[in-house]
Amino acid sequence: MRFPSRRSMRFAMKAAELALAVPQVMSHRVARMVSAGNIPSARDQRELHRMSAEKVAAFGESWSNMAAQSLRANQQLSLSLMRSWYGAWLGNMPTVSRHSNQFQAAVLDVLARGMAPVHRRAVANARRLNRAKRRKLR
Repeated sequence: MRFPSRRSMRFAMKAAELALAVPQVMSHRVARMVSAGNIPSARDQRELHRMSAEKVAAFGESWSNMAAQSLRANQQLSLSLMRSWYGAWLGNMPTVSRHSNQFQAAVLDVLARGMAPVHRRAVANARRLNRAKRRKLR
């Protein structure tokens, strides 16, 4: 039995945090839109503008991070495969599981780099909006 790596556990934890933060932020913002009605206040307009700007910025940063990490991963995997090819001539052939593990780690790194900006913004928004809700209740 193979246990999950730290990398995959860290990725799963970030995905779980994101899965909890996104519905909180969405419900707060949708409730705010509904309560604002046809004419949102200046505060509501700032929040809606912030929401839109954050989505565009997070998408761009995420896309850029994933592209850069994919390039690094492709270089590392190509080098590893070339070493394997030369290793066959020298008699020290690496195992298939090593390549499989390296490929899995590369995929997790690309996904983690892409999720990081979205996670960072969603968790920060959940904290900020929950603080605002608590202040209103007091």
